[in-house]
Amino acid sequence: MPELPEVETIKRELDKTIVDKKIVDVIVYNPKVIKEPKKEKFIKELKNVKIKKIIRKGKLLILGLSSGKFLTIHLRMTGQIIYPRQGGVNPQKSTRVSFKLSNGKIIDFNDSRLLGELRLMNDWQDLKFIKELGPEPFEIDVKQFKELLKNRKTKIKPLLLDQKFISGVGNLYAVEALFGAKIDPRRLASSLKDKEIELLFKEIKRILLLAIEHGGSSVDDYIRVSGKKGDYMKFIKVYDRKGEKCYKCKGKIERISLGGRGTYFCPRCQR
Repeated sequence: MPELPEVETIKRELDKTIVDKKIVDVIVYNPKVIKEPKKEKFIKELKNVKIKKIIRKGKLLILGLSSGKFLTIHLRMTGQIIYPRQGGVNPQKSTRVSFKLSNGKIIDFNDSRLLGELRLMNDWQDLKFIKELGPEPFEIDVKQFKELLKNRKTKIKPLLLDQKFISGVGNLYAVEALFGAKIDPRRLASSLKDKEIELLFKEIKRILLLAIEHGGSSVDDYIRVSGKKGDYMKFIKVYDRKGEKCYKCKGKIERISLGGRGTYFCPRCQR
């Protein structure tokens, strides 16, 4: 699933390429991904409007339009945005909606499992899950992070994945940050000492920034707008390395399930 670094990568790439371009036509191949309004109104209200800005909030992409409305794109697990269209004039099998622009190029929204969501809205901030989002790591300081963790009796790894607690970390990045901070993912958040919290917060931000710098992590379906893969995976220390040697202590990386998510860690290094 695309997380903060992946969606931020897409946001930055679109910011450089489609701002001030006009949408001249919308082709809907499968209307299931359009959640509001109805297909016909969706097409009509997007035609002949300019894309004025690109916003990201959590894992949501928002295109601000000259009409005053917003096109929101929630990639969910398998959504992709490709620009310009790759491989000739025909859409891919997974293309659900295409947007023709005034420069003659096409943006394709692909989604093999039809889990993504497109909305044309007056105000994207009205979305329920946006209102419930916790702060992003870059929006708070370490003192505020400590306050968030205070008296939390939840295991630290599932807590980091709770978007209402803190948004944008994601499974892979939580695993890597906990390894960098030498913290066992099974520990209660309330058991962490100040020094451990400070190192964890530092590691979360460091890893997210590094992932953004390298275009995110191409796990499963995620690809960049250009069709290229993100290359952060070459930096991973524990994620998806069950049974392999720890780079630090040479012990074996283990995999457990926490909160229904695969969790990788080194039982020697992480306490």
